[in-house]
Amino acid sequence: MSNKLEMQVCLGSSCFSRGNKEMVLFIKEYLRKNHLEDKVLFKGARCLDLCSSGPNLVINGKIIQGVSLSMVEKILDQELEDIR
Repeated sequence: MSNKLEMQVCLGSSCFSRGNKEMVLFIKEYLRKNHLEDKVLFKGARCLDLCSSGPNLVINGKIIQGVSLSMVEKILDQELEDIR
């Protein structure tokens, strides 16, 4: 069993068309840059059924809705602060 923090980004068509492709790339780079790749299990998720409020990001079961590329770094800084 993994003790890594789990993070998922919704890859449903609605979230994907709203910018989650770029967000995936940004999050991967953020994890690499901050040496968190071994502490975070990052993966795509199928549709979370929250299409109207996407793009959606899930961090350890906490759903964060309406995430934009301009705000994702601040969210990651806050949510991942304890594992640095």
